Amino acid sequence: MAVLHPDLRSMIGIPARFFSGSLRTPAQLKASVSDKPPTCTADELHYVSVHSSDWRLALWRYKPPLKAPKRNHPLLLLSGVGTNAVGFDLSPGSSFARYMSSQGFDTWIMEPRGAGLSTEGVRYPEVEESVKTISKQGLAIKHEKDGACSVKQSSHINSDALPEFEVSLTRDKGMVARFDKSRKTRLAETIMGLSERLSGLLNEGLLEGKQNSAISSQITDLSQKLINIIEEGQESVSPQFIDFTEWFTTRIEDFRKQLELIVKYNWDFDHYLEDDVPAVMDYIKARCKPKDGRLLAVGHSLGGILLYAMLSQNGSKGRDTGLAGVVTLGSSLDYTTSRSSLKLLLPLANPAQAFNVPIIPVGSLLAAVYPLASRPPYVLSWLNILISAENMMHPELFEKLVLNNFCTVPGKLLLQLTTAFQKGGLCDRSGTFFYKDHLYKTNVPVLALAGDQDRICPPDAVFETVKLMPKHLVTYKVFGEPRGPHYAHYDLVGSRLAAEQVYPFIIEFLTQHDMNNLP
Repeated sequence: MAVLHPDLRSMIGIPARFFSGSLRTPAQLKASVSDKPPTCTADELHYVSVHSSDWRLALWRYKPPLKAPKRNHPLLLLSGVGTNAVGFDLSPGSSFARYMSSQGFDTWIMEPRGAGLSTEGVRYPEVEESVKTISKQGLAIKHEKDGACSVKQSSHINSDALPEFEVSLTRDKGMVARFDKSRKTRLAETIMGLSERLSGLLNEGLLEGKQNSAISSQITDLSQKLINIIEEGQESVSPQFIDFTEWFTTRIEDFRKQLELIVKYNWDFDHYLEDDVPAVMDYIKARCKPKDGRLLAVGHSLGGILLYAMLSQNGSKGRDTGLAGVVTLGSSLDYTTSRSSLKLLLPLANPAQAFNVPIIPVGSLLAAVYPLASRPPYVLSWLNILISAENMMHPELFEKLVLNNFCTVPGKLLLQLTTAFQKGGLCDRSGTFFYKDHLYKTNVPVLALAGDQDRICPPDAVFETVKLMPKHLVTYKVFGEPRGPHYAHYDLVGSRLAAEQVYPFIIEFLTQHDMNNLP
C-alpha cells in the first residue's frame, strides 16, 4: 500500500489515522465493527470494500435506543465535498446523527474515499515496490575509532535496483563523494524506469481520456527534475553546509511523496456516484434487511448532489434507485443562475490548471486561515458566514467543525463539479450526460431544504433543481426569517436551532415515507 509520509500528512493536514491499515480479511473486517478509534463517536465503525478499487470506506453507525419508535428503513447520511463524518456528529448535544437515531432510525454516515477513516489497501504493487526501493536507501553509518566513518549501501538493498556509491568522511579532509558517471546513469535509469512504469499504468486505464497523457507527462517531468537536481548536487554541494546522504535521501523522499499524491488522489464525482455510494447501500441493506430492500437518505451539499444524480441516472435507465425517500440540504445540480460563492472554483475549469494542482488541501487551508477569520482584526471574517450565520453556532463547536471536519480533495473532483456552473449543469466525466435532464423521470419523493443566507448554495440554486422534478413528489422549504434567525450552508445540519426547527421537519418527512410502499 502506498502510505503518505508523516511529514506530508502534516503538511496537507491529513491525520495519520486517515491512511492507516491495509486490506483485511472478512474476519478482520467483522472484528473492526467494534474496534474503533476514539475519534469515531458512533456506536459502531464498519468498513465497506469498493468494487474495482482497494478503498475501504468507513461507515459510522448509530443504533436506535430500545425505546425509540420502530422504523422500517435504515437511514444513510452523505456529507459535503472534502468532509468527514464529524459534521453530522459534532457533540452529544449537537448531533444530526444522534437525533435521527433517537427517533428510531438505524443511522449510517458514509465517509467516501479520501475522507475520515476510510483507507486504501495495496494497489499498483509494481509502482509501490519501485518507490520503496528508491526511497529506502539503506545507508548505514559505521563509526570508527580513529574518528573516520564510512557510508555504504546496506546489504539488504538489491544491487541491481540502485547505483552503488560510497561516501567517506574524515575530520581533517571533510567529505569526498565518489559518484562516477556510470553510477549516475544507473540512478537516472532507475528513476526514469519507475516513471515509465507508473505512466504505463496510467495509460492502461487508471485515468480517462486525455488526462492520461497529461498526468504521464507530469510524472516524467518530475522524474527528470529529480535527476537534474542529483547531477547538479554532485557538482555544487559543499560539505561545510550539507551532508550528501541527508540531501540525497531528502530529494528521493520528495519525489516519492509527489508520486503518491498523483496516484492516490485520483477520483472524481462519478467514482462516488457509481462505486462508493452503491457499495455502501448494498452493505447497509445486507446488514439491516429492510423488507422492501430500500433505504432513506439525507445528503448535505455534495451529498445531496449525489442523491439527485442517483435519481437522474436510475430514472434515465428505468432502474429502481433503492431509495424510499430523499432529503437534500443545500444542494443543486445547476448553479448557473445563482450567485454562489462556489464560483471561486471556476478557474479549475481549465484542465491544464487543474492538473498542476492534483490535490486541494481544504482542511489545511481552512485551519490556516481560521485565526484570521475568528480573531481581531478579523481580516477573513467573511469566511465564517459561508459556513454558519451569525450567532447560529457555539464558538467552540464552530472551531471544532472548521478544524476537524474538512479533508484533502483531488483537483479532478473539483474540476468535474465546476460543470455545475456551466450550461446544462453538472454532467458526467464524459460530458455527455447532464444529470438534471432526467430528474423528471424519478419516482422517489424528495424534501429539498435551503438556508436563506446560504452563500454556497443559495435558495434560487436549490429551486433550479427542484422545479425539474414531478411536483407531486417534491417538497421545497427555505429556513430563515427576514429578521432572523438566518441559516447559512451548515446551519441546516448543526446549528443551535436545527434540532428545534429543522430536524422535526425532516423527521416528519422521513416518517411518512418510511411507512409508504411497504410490501
